[in-house]
Amino acid sequence: MPDRPPPSDELWPGWVAGPAAQAVYGKHLELIGQLIPAVLYAHVMDRQGITAAYNAGRQDVVDAQVASLAMECRNDLLEAAVVLDALALGQGHGSYLPRPYQETSVPTPRDVELRTDASDVAGELARHDQQHSTSTTGDVPAPLEDGCTDGERDAVRAYARREWITRQERWPGL
Repeated sequence: MPDRPPPSDELWPGWVAGPAAQAVYGKHLELIGQLIPAVLYAHVMDRQGITAAYNAGRQDVVDAQVASLAMECRNDLLEAAVVLDALALGQGHGSYLPRPYQETSVPTPRDVELRTDASDVAGELARHDQQHSTSTTGDVPAPLEDGCTDGERDAVRAYARREWITRQERWPGL
């Protein structure tokens, strides 16, 4: 089968973002689709580099790479939050898993797990922004805590969306 570029409405060949994701992210949705391989690749390569330095006994390189990762933490949280959010929006609206979550023998529905993961990462973004005063939009919601409500989970996801869209509009291509 020959390679072909995906039609403009497909973020990936065979995958079209749902109307909810298109409504929320608009023109910025295409860049979120491009983030998926970039985030995964960077994650793997960062771990591989740190592991190789550690195995070689190069603590100086390990320290330098960890320091670099720490500086990139906010961008990583924001990018992962919007990728997970866009994927979760394609699953529709619904409930979340409780916090803390206790594993059971009953399989968790994929849409519930995806929404929960999206809100957990967005909650860590809110925590980071509160601790380091790094928000670009202000009005940072409370980070998620045990016993949080679905409304609190929705609020941190909405916050991550605002941060992402603001970043794209202020600094295109970043």
